[in-house]
Amino acid sequence: MTTGGIVALVLLLAVAAYACAGGTDYGAGFWDLTAGGAERGRRPRWLIDHAMAPVWEVNNVWLIFVLVIMWTGFPVLFQTVFSSMWLPLALAVVGLVLRGAGFALRKPIKRVAGRRLYGALFAVSSLLTPYFLGAAVGGIASGRVAPGTTASADAWANPTSFFFGLLTVTGTAFLGAVFLSRDAERWNAPDLVGYFRRRALGALAAAALLGVAALFVVPTDAPHLWNGLTRGAGLALALVAVACTVATAVMLLRGRTRWSRWSAAGIVAASVVAWGVAQRPYLIPTSLTIEQAAGAPSTMVWLLVVTAVALVLVGPALVLLYWLDTHAELESLSESDLRGGSGTAGSG
Repeated sequence: MTTGGIVALVLLLAVAAYACAGGTDYGAGFWDLTAGGAERGRRPRWLIDHAMAPVWEVNNVWLIFVLVIMWTGFPVLFQTVFSSMWLPLALAVVGLVLRGAGFALRKPIKRVAGRRLYGALFAVSSLLTPYFLGAAVGGIASGRVAPGTTASADAWANPTSFFFGLLTVTGTAFLGAVFLSRDAERWNAPDLVGYFRRRALGALAAAALLGVAALFVVPTDAPHLWNGLTRGAGLALALVAVACTVATAVMLLRGRTRWSRWSAAGIVAASVVAWGVAQRPYLIPTSLTIEQAAGAPSTMVWLLVVTAVALVLVGPALVLLYWLDTHAELESLSESDLRGGSGTAGSG
């Protein structure tokens, strides 16, 4: 494998990591949006705040990593994507900013109207941002952009982009519900375990239905992607995603929330990697190959060196943070906290 191919693999794995880590946070925001009014949604929102607080900022490290690799390693790809689909990506960035501001400011604000405003910003942005990111990926996967393509609505408002956007929203909602169900179990809140477990199963069923519906769109709208997903490594990874889906459904039905987190993340990670592998040898089917988009050989080598250094320096810290968070070592949350969680009661 060439240095360009190795860097492309690193980029794909970083996208998968962001889809799993950041996707869990987007999903939590989705359930914040649909939790209901102030009284009915108090307990779910209180759990969401405590579950997200230790890690919501660090999860965006993966997004920054993706952008750095694109910009440095594949400048033609970066220019093509951001010039042809600047509108959905700009809306996604605005959503990221408003989402962070809403999450950070809704708790210290004392007035109920202020908490509702910032809570609404956080929740709505958690829905729109993943949709626009997914729609942009759909534009790439269907080959609607190419070097020199001017910005147009067709690049991201097309059947494949529509399904990718909906699948991204549904997938993040599913991840968020699975992780929140486990958090509720760790903090001994049995009613919230069932609350989020039912939502995880509903989101998983919705994602499965969207996947079946996509079978009628992708073969004709994104033929290169379809061919890659129905043979070789792309098919194998797609089958892994299906197996993880079945395993997750069984574990959720049996109430085994601990291991369902891993299989749920496996669904998303396998799906993202399957998409990337199915596009080979293209970064943008069928107009831009990996080698055509790759930067200078010396740049690619140094990018791999910097990546290795980052993994050595940052990787252990991320692993430790996620371990502490998933083992409830960062903050304890009791049943009385959940009953008395008025800090975010007005966020709906």
